[in-house]
Amino acid sequence: MPRPQVLERIKSAEREADEIVAQAEEERGERIAEARERAEEIRTRARQEAQELKERRLEEAREEIDAECERVLEEGETKREELVEQSQDRIDEVTDHVVSLFQEDVHAQT
Repeated sequence: MPRPQVLERIKSAEREADEIVAQAEEERGERIAEARERAEEIRTRARQEAQELKERRLEEAREEIDAECERVLEEGETKREELVEQSQDRIDEVTDHVVSLFQEDVHAQT
């Protein structure tokens, strides 16, 4: 093969190689952009899921607190009713005792 043809084939092969490299670099850039976009989508989805989980846990905690608060209030109301009942039961006893003390004082003064 004559020398000019060999040189032309070498130049052609170099152009093809340059085109292949340029195309590969372009594809690499596109893939990197796609990967970054996909990564951002994943991060966004993860943030949303974390926010939803946080909100669910907060709601569950609020419900537990409300239930505990209701239980404590009911327990307090029951104890209050018991104390009122006990005090009602003792009113006659205390009244009799006070009257007795008063009568003793009156008799002691006379």
